[in-house]
Amino acid sequence: MAVRIGLAFNLKPEAPAPVAGADSPSPVTPSHQSEGPALPSAQRVLRSDLEQPDLYAEWDEQGTIDAVAAALSTIGEVILLEANETFPERLRAARPDFVFNIAEGLYGPNREGHVPAICEFFGIPCHASDPLSLSLCLHKGRTKEMLLQHGVPTAPFTIARTRDDARNVALPFPLFAKPCFEGSGKGVSVQSLCHNRAELVARVDALLDTYRQPVLIETWLPGLEFTVAVLGNGEEARCLPIVGMRFDVLPPGAPPIYGYEAKWLWDTVANPLQLFECPAQVPDELTRDIERAALAAYRALECRDWCRIDVRCDGAGRPMVVELNPLPGILPDPRDNSCFPKAARAAGMSYDDLIRAVADIAWRRISGESLLAEVR
Repeated sequence: MAVRIGLAFNLKPEAPAPVAGADSPSPVTPSHQSEGPALPSAQRVLRSDLEQPDLYAEWDEQGTIDAVAAALSTIGEVILLEANETFPERLRAARPDFVFNIAEGLYGPNREGHVPAICEFFGIPCHASDPLSLSLCLHKGRTKEMLLQHGVPTAPFTIARTRDDARNVALPFPLFAKPCFEGSGKGVSVQSLCHNRAELVARVDALLDTYRQPVLIETWLPGLEFTVAVLGNGEEARCLPIVGMRFDVLPPGAPPIYGYEAKWLWDTVANPLQLFECPAQVPDELTRDIERAALAAYRALECRDWCRIDVRCDGAGRPMVVELNPLPGILPDPRDNSCFPKAARAAGMSYDDLIRAVADIAWRRISGESLLAEVR
């Protein structure tokens, strides 16, 4: 086929075999530890052998990489480019027509921008957002500053770089604390919801020690939560059916948080939680408000091709943008409850349709031509 597509990815390493009889590590409190269902595959559990137990949570499993490659192979020649230390040389040698990027990187607040920055250096077009937008979206504090600058609704917040910052926070409780530069539920747990200063200081202290980065502290939003998959560029950008969260299915006593426990530990293939409804069953006016906020955030951060945007309502029911995920999770198995493919299925798209559509959106932006039309 005429178009050569480089697939940039990070492969999640295998976790070591657990010691017989040992408890699986978890960020949950002891009162919740025994209430959730069985843990998922060894690749997804927290890594007790690592200083940062959820270090590889954002990386993809082999099944996801294979599924993306298979979908892309129907519209072009796929060149696998693992985003490790040899990536620059292999990219320069292969020189694909464009790179389909799902690589998250590993260290630093700009890690999601490493692959597109290297592509930019070599003059090779890259799918999805550019390095600047990826770095801004990963830094939750910078994201919220940009949202406020553009009039996009988001919760009041502050940044804690030290323990004293947490002790001196002036925002009213309850508050929510999470690392500034993480995704895939990393550092977000049932302990992130802090009802008083002692809880906040303890949580910030733990996050600073574990992740060695600033901590975002924001006003707790007690309302409904949604995630919105956005496809396209410019005026053509559109929302797929909204995914709503159902927190009533979480273990008894668990707070209404879609964090690491709900994402990776409690919701398993063997014991699925019916966490989502798509399309979300909400009034039309709220649907329009959520979509309006999501698209405004997408444009404010100048995202490209696709992005998943998390939205949560405040006490008055007003949608607030929580964060943007310009490298969205795309697990292919419907039982894994990956939200972007879930929204695509609700719109009548198969997994392969979704990957092909995003590649076509990127190629039209890059070349002005339709990749799907060329294949046909």
